[in-house]
Amino acid sequence: MQITADLFGQHDGQDVHRYTITNAAGNFIQVSELGATWTNFNVNDHPLIVHFDKLSDYETTASCLGMSIGRVAGRITKAQAPIDGKEYHFEANENDNTLHGGPHGFASFVWHAEQSIRDHDASVTFSRNIASTEDHFPGDLDVRITYTFNDDNDVTINFSAASTAATLFNPTCHVYWNLTEGQKSLKDQLLKINSSRRLDLASDKVPTGKFTELAGTGYDFSKGRDVPDALADIKSQYNKDEIDDIYEVKGSATEPIAVLSDKSSKRHVAIYSERNGLVVFTSNPFDDSKPYNALATEAQTLPDAPNHEDFGDISLNPGELKSYSIKYHYYEE
Repeated sequence: MQITADLFGQHDGQDVHRYTITNAAGNFIQVSELGATWTNFNVNDHPLIVHFDKLSDYETTASCLGMSIGRVAGRITKAQAPIDGKEYHFEANENDNTLHGGPHGFASFVWHAEQSIRDHDASVTFSRNIASTEDHFPGDLDVRITYTFNDDNDVTINFSAASTAATLFNPTCHVYWNLTEGQKSLKDQLLKINSSRRLDLASDKVPTGKFTELAGTGYDFSKGRDVPDALADIKSQYNKDEIDDIYEVKGSATEPIAVLSDKSSKRHVAIYSERNGLVVFTSNPFDDSKPYNALATEAQTLPDAPNHEDFGDISLNPGELKSYSIKYHYYEE
């Protein structure tokens, strides 16, 4: 295993470095100090995630491409939620809601990086203390985000945090996939999701608290299916041109919550997460043109959890260390 670093550019006068972790087969991932961002995943000379080659593009994009998202991924309705029995108000940055931790979330910071190399895996850990006055959530937060790559082509992202006061913690990585040669469209992409229902969403994409069954709909990926065919069914059934949905999954460290595949090359990426939610949406991160050329996945606890009793617990109490991992396993068959 090997780690190299290069100067990716400057952000607000700070040097931003990019780190390349390479395994024995010559496959590699790259991560950046700005936003603790996953900037590349390359196996057998094929990029698997959509990425930019310039830091300036990451500074200006609205897509959160590959970035670490927190303290809370997804939307918080009306920018407010109860924490330890008290109602808190956060910064709104999308309509009246808080999205992806607000305007001063994880993606906005330059992080401190440390390297660690072992025989068959290596890691880059990004760390930062985020004061409550910086992101306007209660409690000063000590956060560590560790990217580990190994000789089995597994990428594991671990998020851990401790807080000085009761707060919320539901981070993710906002990664965009395209496993097909050239990454021009999703016409050869297959998707399987271990889910039987999705969240019902209001017009501003916040959860209503209800669930919708997937069976018999274009949104049903339980047996794996072609993404363009699913989009055609969604268009005919719902008159919608996209997937932008939140799936309830059975979290597991041993069974994937989702598998992405490319039917022409037999490339696959299995996603593992012990939390109960997976956001999936079709996108073109570079512009608004069609057809879509990327499929975004965000493994997390179901969004807006503090405002819905049965969505899961994302509280983080003082004296507690909370840790979440997402693993992405590449394979061919």
